[in-house]
Amino acid sequence: MKFFRIIILLAFLLSSLHKVKAQGDDNDNHYKGLLSNRFDSLEKWSLHFQFTDIWQAHPSFNAKYTGQHSLSNKSESAMSLTSTLYLGRKLWKNAGLFFNPEIAGGSGLSSVFGMAGAPNGETFRVGSVAPALYMARLFFEQHIALRKSKTEHREGEQNQIADNIPASRITITIGKVSLADFFDDNAYSHDPRSEFMNWSLMDNGAWDYPANTRGYTWGGVVELIEPGYAVRISSAIVPKIANAAVFDLNVARANGNTAEFEKKFKIKNHTGNLRILGFANFSSAPFYNTAISQMKKGDSTLIPVIAGQNPGVQYGAVKYGGGISFNQELTKNIGIFARASWNNGQTATWAFTPIDQSASAGISIRGDIIKRPSDKFGLAFVANGASAPHRNYLNAGGYDFMLGDGKLPNYGMEQILETFYKVQLLKWMWVTADYQLVMNPAYNKDRGPANIFAIRAHVEF
Repeated sequence: MKFFRIIILLAFLLSSLHKVKAQGDDNDNHYKGLLSNRFDSLEKWSLHFQFTDIWQAHPSFNAKYTGQHSLSNKSESAMSLTSTLYLGRKLWKNAGLFFNPEIAGGSGLSSVFGMAGAPNGETFRVGSVAPALYMARLFFEQHIALRKSKTEHREGEQNQIADNIPASRITITIGKVSLADFFDDNAYSHDPRSEFMNWSLMDNGAWDYPANTRGYTWGGVVELIEPGYAVRISSAIVPKIANAAVFDLNVARANGNTAEFEKKFKIKNHTGNLRILGFANFSSAPFYNTAISQMKKGDSTLIPVIAGQNPGVQYGAVKYGGGISFNQELTKNIGIFARASWNNGQTATWAFTPIDQSASAGISIRGDIIKRPSDKFGLAFVANGASAPHRNYLNAGGYDFMLGDGKLPNYGMEQILETFYKVQLLKWMWVTADYQLVMNPAYNKDRGPANIFAIRAHVEF
């Protein structure tokens, strides 16, 4: 209870600061001469805050058998929370430094086991459910104007200082980041704090993006940004142990590389985006076929490596693949999106989630038609698949850091239908009701379907 009181107090203080600044902005013209120096200094800083609490539950469902890393077929519930402070400081023209301390706690259903598309994007595989403080992000950002181009105004947001920056630019970011902040930024399906919650709906499911178990990594991102398109490339370090907190510092042999092309367009004056992504990750992840061959000889030493319990023993693994992401505004109130992604599926998943193929589509509708423009309704469907070596490994009795029913004689694509309705209760607070229907959890036709219900509370200043 002490922890929650601290969070509530912090939220109240930040809300008060937010209101004071807003009042100051309203009176700025009247007191411009007197307060000009004060407001100039405020533009050098960015301060934002978020708190998200998600409760999920599912009733019991049919299962012919249950394994070590299965979604429990008995009724259960779980709660997670995250709280993040977004602090930014302008250093000089077009440059800034950003720092995000974060607190996370709680757990996912069945400790985040048993679904390739895990149902709560705010949870991860950790050993303790107690709230813990850690550094989420710490990065430097520099915009470089390509020519004497026009500038565009950016409002102050999370990890973004209100400023006028070049419309045509190269942006360099170095430090501890989440690569999902830069790549695959779909307008309607990307943020589990405000949109769909499922892991395979917040990003391309088959993109094994470099990250520790909490979703962050150290690396660099270079972006070429023009008014009509953008090109991004990045290189970052990968975990030493699958989906773990420890990074592999042998960067010459263990690294994750991502590239993306984004095209911006308009159809009948409605904005849209198309993104094409490719990646190649090098690590000490074992090959599924090697693990299967050793298991047939009675040697199971690679299972704990694939399951994220032991470090890899041999470099040379490469997981490569790509994805495509599309979103289009149909009217000012309705938007649609679709994604498709694939990876070679020969080596164990090392960072994100054990998906080798994924395709999704959905719709997002604002509540204008019922005179509630701040409300939002979403409906999406995603199908996830496993490569032949991956599913053969699971059928042989192996398990990875999220899946393992003990066997997999009846493989089927994992299919998830998710829908939500989000209500804005206050200017800074939203509550969402969410439902997910999960068919063939962990690619297993012998288990499910599972019905997952959720309530999400989100505070943001």
